[in-house]
Amino acid sequence: MKKTFIALLAAALLVICQGASAQILTQGKSAPAGAVVYSLPVTSITFNVDAVREDFIAGPYAQYAKKYMGSEARTSNEVNYYLKSIKLVPYLEADPSVRYSVNLKGKSADYLALCSQGLVVASDSYTGKEEMWRFPSLVGNDRFAGKDVDDNLSTATTTLYKTVKTANGYERVAVSQSQVVEKSAEKKAAETAATIFKLRSMRMAIVTGDTDATYSGEAMAAAIAELLRMEQEYMSLFYGTTVETVQTMNFDVVPQADRKEQKYVAFRLSDTEGLLPASDLSGRPIVLDLELDELVATASAKGDGIYYRIPRTATARVMDGSQMLLQTRIPVYQLGETLTFPLK
Repeated sequence: MKKTFIALLAAALLVICQGASAQILTQGKSAPAGAVVYSLPVTSITFNVDAVREDFIAGPYAQYAKKYMGSEARTSNEVNYYLKSIKLVPYLEADPSVRYSVNLKGKSADYLALCSQGLVVASDSYTGKEEMWRFPSLVGNDRFAGKDVDDNLSTATTTLYKTVKTANGYERVAVSQSQVVEKSAEKKAAETAATIFKLRSMRMAIVTGDTDATYSGEAMAAAIAELLRMEQEYMSLFYGTTVETVQTMNFDVVPQADRKEQKYVAFRLSDTEGLLPASDLSGRPIVLDLELDELVATASAKGDGIYYRIPRTATARVMDGSQMLLQTRIPVYQLGETLTFPLK
């Protein structure tokens, strides 16, 4: 992937650094005067992940669904997350663990132009990442307001009795009194169910042509679509509604050369909290498994020269338990070999 570039870098250094060789700068050791400091590449892996949050909001008449609609309905609100997409992107950056210096011996060179892709770490370089906000709360949103079939009030007749003096003495006389009261939830559920069945009958009549009006072509399609829309709106009062929103987050993994088993927890997923960092144990782990290709034996480099790095190709698998979500092949530089390019 970057072999051509690294070979070009080594060749360029060879031209400008005859008689010189790269030196490893240990911690606390300063670079020699006039030397150019560079780093070898490492591969970092970024996961661009989309998860869908499903908010189920139970209908206000869910407890009456069995009685009036013939089937049970979910009666409690629920939140659930599931993965929508995962994109694995390997990036090249400078290895911060070790630096190398090359003395140019007074010669000028456009060294920084040759070392793109982060092979030279500038002291003022910084890559910021935008913060990802969590979902706003859906509590308090009445998604069923205004979907009732009729108004919220009803007329109730109450029979009262009063005592009246007659020729035969005192007698109780019934008196009817009407007053406006709020409808019960069950009464509104019964009205809604009756309207749903009426809409279904109307739709059947249009399809079969059993109507006074004549529908054809686009007019029939529009009428049926509108009846379906109204039916689904009323059905949601019994069976609830589901609102979907997408959560997008990025996670980074930098493979470590000193690890015997190349398995990493890339991120975690909670059914109720969504995407979480690898350190949050409340979610189940999504694991990155790197299976390295066989390494061909290479003679160890000795003598002076310019240090460079050959990547090792790995098969990257992203696993959710026993389920494989993604598989691809990527070069991983820090798991490869560090060699020297001879100057003589």
